[in-house]
Amino acid sequence: MSADIVLRGGTVHDGLGSPGRVADVVIAEGRVTDVGRFDGTARETVDCDGLIVAPGFLDPHAHSDLVHATTEPQPFKIAQGVTTEIVGNCGFSFAPLTRAALDQLGDIWTELAGGGEVRERTTFAGFLDELEESAPANNVAAMVGHNALRAVANGVDVELRPGALERMRELAAEAFDAGAAGFSTGLIYVPGCYADTDEVVAMAQVAARYGRPYTTHMRDEGAHLAEALDEALAVGRRAGVRVQVSHCKVAGVRNHGGAGALLDRIAAARREGVDVLGDQYPYTAGSTLLAALLPTSASEGGTGALRTRLASHDARATLRGVAESGAVGAGVWRDCRPRDVLLVAHRDASVVGRRLDELSGESDPWDRLCDLVLADPSALIVLEMMAEDDVVRIMGDPLIGVGSDSGPPVGLQHPRTWGCFPRVLGTYVRERGVLTWEQAIRKMTSLTARTFGLAGRGQLLPGMVADVCAFDPARIGHAGTYERPDVAPDGVELVLLGGRVALRSGQPSDARLGRVLRAGRG
Repeated sequence: MSADIVLRGGTVHDGLGSPGRVADVVIAEGRVTDVGRFDGTARETVDCDGLIVAPGFLDPHAHSDLVHATTEPQPFKIAQGVTTEIVGNCGFSFAPLTRAALDQLGDIWTELAGGGEVRERTTFAGFLDELEESAPANNVAAMVGHNALRAVANGVDVELRPGALERMRELAAEAFDAGAAGFSTGLIYVPGCYADTDEVVAMAQVAARYGRPYTTHMRDEGAHLAEALDEALAVGRRAGVRVQVSHCKVAGVRNHGGAGALLDRIAAARREGVDVLGDQYPYTAGSTLLAALLPTSASEGGTGALRTRLASHDARATLRGVAESGAVGAGVWRDCRPRDVLLVAHRDASVVGRRLDELSGESDPWDRLCDLVLADPSALIVLEMMAEDDVVRIMGDPLIGVGSDSGPPVGLQHPRTWGCFPRVLGTYVRERGVLTWEQAIRKMTSLTARTFGLAGRGQLLPGMVADVCAFDPARIGHAGTYERPDVAPDGVELVLLGGRVALRSGQPSDARLGRVLRAGRG
């Protein structure tokens, strides 16, 4: 027997949750041909003694849509052992988008682009072709987003225009025909927040027809978490669609301790036949638009209308009343403290890296918030909002996988962009024992592959695509902080994409070996 490359003597985890075993991984023509003892000849043999050898990690929740279309090498996920990213999350896909939609809401897409070109892209097929021509650093599968579809078909109107829903369904079907990996919503963001449950069901039914999942940034993750989760589960039941609950959390100090109720609802729904899973990042802080602290009503009519409201003293006072009411759509202002809000992206560079309490000084933090959004409606924040006990409780559940919710690797961002997966393995497996190695690896591989139908990936078995990660269990980790997030992770020693070396001895290659994975194309 001959092979292209043999990974010799590592502790091999299959990604299915089985205990690791010392074995050789044999690879030829981009596929794993054997896992066992290899006595043949190989063009290259890599000594993996002392390393864990696993399937390449799959990130179900990334916002790297245009990052891989830039000219610079983008190895920030390869450095974590991630070989495939799912983009188009939270309702924000970069196609289809029209000029009119971008004129009204383009600031939001620009902030998510990471230096990529935000422009009219009228077909999802054209967007996937563009990504493929750019040759991504890692594999990319893309979902079509509700915010994009609604902006194209309905602008920023609250009520659906005649024919708008039918047009959205047509555009979604075109995206699925082109290979979109799923349908996503961001129900706290404009314009998706204006949709009622019937509209979401109608869209999810199109995804179900193609066998694609529905992923959701739910309508609320704090005081109204239970109702928001019930809505997501209702969509799953009514549309007959797989449901992925994005970045599972319990947000807001008043709501801490609610992780058990979240998990119980998901488990009960599965027992009743709803195919629902979730993902989570391993931090107590999240990241979102600064404008998410405001009620969704602040953004009705688009960015221009938002600025007009925030320039008015009376309108600010009205919005504050809504924000402090705690009602659905009130934003997250009531559940956060000014000291928990860190500005990470803003047109005024002098405020980046500073917290809202510091920026407010003796002034009213609400007015300072409004001033900051008025100056830059697309500003981003890192927001401390979860309790560690809830994070650990959610992480320990077998139905919840690992997803970074990473932004583009530019500026301050959130450390999850550079270190989510190594942090889980270093902090929560090796140091704290929240998970075993096999549990964590399953959450990073086969669990996600199943949800998104990534055939041939997520398992390290004969016949599978040779996307492989080998890491040092004694060193794996990430030292990034919210103030200094872009630290290189430790411990990832080797990454293969389709049997080709994308990282060796901890150093990513500049080669762009990834593929665009189109659903339904085999």
